[in-house]
Amino acid sequence: MRAIGYDHPGDPSVLKLITCDSPQLRPNHVRVAVRATALNRADLLQRRGLYPPPPGESEILGLEMSGVVCELGEGVTRFALGDKVCALLPGGGYSEEVVVHEDMLAYIPNSLSFEQAAAIPEVFLTAYSNLFWLGQFQAGQSILIHAGASGVGTATIQLVKQMNGRSIVTAGSVKKLTFCTELGADQVFNYHNGSFVDAVQSFTNGCGVHVIFDFVGAPYLTQNLSSLAIDGKLILIGTMGGNTAQNIDLGLLLRKRLQILGTALRSRTLEQKIALTRSFFSYATPLFEKGDLRPIIDRVFDWRDAADAHAYMETNQNIGKIVLTIT
Repeated sequence: MRAIGYDHPGDPSVLKLITCDSPQLRPNHVRVAVRATALNRADLLQRRGLYPPPPGESEILGLEMSGVVCELGEGVTRFALGDKVCALLPGGGYSEEVVVHEDMLAYIPNSLSFEQAAAIPEVFLTAYSNLFWLGQFQAGQSILIHAGASGVGTATIQLVKQMNGRSIVTAGSVKKLTFCTELGADQVFNYHNGSFVDAVQSFTNGCGVHVIFDFVGAPYLTQNLSSLAIDGKLILIGTMGGNTAQNIDLGLLLRKRLQILGTALRSRTLEQKIALTRSFFSYATPLFEKGDLRPIIDRVFDWRDAADAHAYMETNQNIGKIVLTIT
C-alpha cells in the first residue's frame, strides 16, 4: 500500500509518499480503505522524533481516520463490507489501509462527509473524556478552555454548550476569538493582553472556574491555579510552553482542594478506548445528525501535500482541524 513516511526525523519537508506492506488482518479486526485522515499536534512531534508510537503500533503518522470497510477478520460481527466508518488510531492514519479492532469503529453519521468524519475521533474523544470522565463537568458549571480555536477547543466549546455549561476561552487573534464566540463560547480573552486571571474572576463573579483545559503547561500553571474554584480541576492536555514549573503554591492546592490531572489518549488501553468510543458515539451521533455538534475543519489538503499541511499547522493559524484526503 501507499503511505506518507519519512527517512529520518525533521521538518515538514521530510514527508513523502512511500510504498510499504499493508497491515496484517487479525481476528476481530477490520480492514478499512482510508478516505481521509486529520492532523494532530502529536503528528508534528512524532515527525520530529519526539513522540514515538506505543510499542508494537504502526510507525506511520495519523491518529484518526474515516473510510470504507473492505475486509473482515475472523469473528467480526458488527460490521459489513462497504460500511462507512471512522475510528481513533494509535497510528497509521496517513495510509491507504488500516486494520482496526471492530469495537474501535463507529459508523459515520449520515449527515457527514468522510472529511468531516475524519475530524471527529481524536479531538472529540479527547474533549469528551476530559470533560466528563476526568473533569466530571456538570450542567451550570464553568470551564476555562485554552487554545479555544484548536480542534479540541472547538469540540469542547460545543460539548459544554450542549451541557448548558459556561465557557471562557483564550486565543491569540481577533479572528479566532470571534469564531469561538460564534461557536458558543460565553466569554473570550486574547492571551496577548497579559494575565487571564482577572477575566476569569470577572466572568465567574470571583468564584473561579470548575475545570480548566490547558495545552500550554508551565507558563500558565500559577495563573491556572489562581483561576480555579474550590474543588476545581486543572486538566493538563499538553505542554507546548514548557514541561517544568517552579514555585508552585502547594498551600493554594490544599486550601482550595484543587486537583491537577494529566491526560493522554494515545497511551490508554484498548479496553479504555473501546469504552470511550462507545460512550461518546452513543451520546454524540444523534447530535451530529441534527447539526447540534459539528466537526470544525479549517483546511483540506490532498495527502500528497502532507508536508504543506504540516507546515501550515506549525504557523498556528488554523481554526479547528486540518484534514488530508487519501486519493
